[in-house]
Amino acid sequence: MFVWFLCIGGAPRGIDVIEFRSVRKQFRSTIAVNNVTFAIDRPQMVGIIGRSGAGKSTLLRIINGLTTASGGEIFVEGRDVLSLKGRTHRRWQRDCAMIFQQFNLVPRPDVVTNVMLGRLNSHSTVKSLFAIFGREEISDALHALDRLGIADQATKRAEMLSGGQQQRVAIARARVQDPKMILADEPIASLDPLNAEIVMSALREIHERDGKTVICNLHTLDAARAYCDRVIGMRAGEIVFDGTPDVLTRDVAREIYGAGEGFNEAATSTSLAQPNKTVKGRELAPAVAG
Repeated sequence: MFVWFLCIGGAPRGIDVIEFRSVRKQFRSTIAVNNVTFAIDRPQMVGIIGRSGAGKSTLLRIINGLTTASGGEIFVEGRDVLSLKGRTHRRWQRDCAMIFQQFNLVPRPDVVTNVMLGRLNSHSTVKSLFAIFGREEISDALHALDRLGIADQATKRAEMLSGGQQQRVAIARARVQDPKMILADEPIASLDPLNAEIVMSALREIHERDGKTVICNLHTLDAARAYCDRVIGMRAGEIVFDGTPDVLTRDVAREIYGAGEGFNEAATSTSLAQPNKTVKGRELAPAVAG
């Protein structure tokens, strides 16, 4: 195994957004994340790629605090978020919104209520218990849905929506938390190519328009190349590549995925058509499909 590390262009903007120092996670005899060290020194859209079991999801869950680390530190604005407890830990989880592969919506409530649930961490216990939301929060939720092209679905029960629409609701819910960063764990794994494009475009738009760091686990090389500023490749819990999409060659991909000479990139592809979509400051595809 060889390691590729390349410099990401651009000057740092103040303090590190997030810095990983020898982060490690072990489940009994299995090391899922092994001494992961890197820094994101400005808002970026970062794709983490690798085969199943590479440690991608475990790493995101460690950042958000859903899984405890076995060792190491993660510093955000000079504070080790792995050491947080109680209220400060819950506040960090609000600042670090998570989007899941299976959407994690509440099926029977309507769409706008599901979006507003993203605000519960900032409410008092009584408000959280009764899910009491004000006009401003409802307005924010509707605005978030409108940006994702699904405001017309606001009064429908979440379970009535298609998979692509449900994932956009989950993105809207994350956005109304007003987090410092957004983590997306395989957000397009269960979607068809058109909806995959819409979801990735939505995440890219949040990064560009709101200045948020987005860290997105992906199985697909085409999505990582098309939407991300930076790609990190993981294999067996370790970082084996860290660079820009233009240097993510077929040979590098073979090493990340541990594949032989017969490696076929099409096996990782979502076949994104990318009509009218460009990235990094250019026009994004309209959210038009369900």
